[in-house]
Amino acid sequence: MFDAFTKVVSQADARGEYLNTAQIDALAAIVADGNKRMDAVNRITSNSSAIVASAARSLFGEQPQLIAPGGNAYTSRRMAACLRDMEIILRYVTYAIYAGDASVLEDRCLNGLRETYLALGTPGASVAVGVEKMKDAAIAIANDSNGITPGDCSSLMSEISGYFEKAAASVG
Repeated sequence: MFDAFTKVVSQADARGEYLNTAQIDALAAIVADGNKRMDAVNRITSNSSAIVASAARSLFGEQPQLIAPGGNAYTSRRMAACLRDMEIILRYVTYAIYAGDASVLEDRCLNGLRETYLALGTPGASVAVGVEKMKDAAIAIANDSNGITPGDCSSLMSEISGYFEKAAASVG
């Protein structure tokens, strides 16, 4: 797992090159937006249970067959496993947001997840819908401008959205 700085430096080092102006500017932007990034992570983390619960309620409202007898989230044990998986994906998304890099999400969470779900008979498309619903809830919470570092957060929200979309595509 590399943070954005380590990744850029290690790539330049592997090529035997100095960092170029674009790379330095991109890293400077990450530093400049550091407080906004931490605000977003703190908001998502402190509301993680609500984000997961809201996404699950919405998913099961749209796809009630998942919680009906014979459904993949039927029985409290399967429901708990579903909520646990959503929570894990959300947690790794917050790690990626904080690091400014998706590698921790990809390497430690998403790598092999689709195959695991296929082997277990878990409907990946439904998991992907749940991840998209978590994205919507998390973006709404993180993008609320009350009580956070002032400034334009559109690029950070786009980055955050991208992590969720990467997760949804990996399982769907």
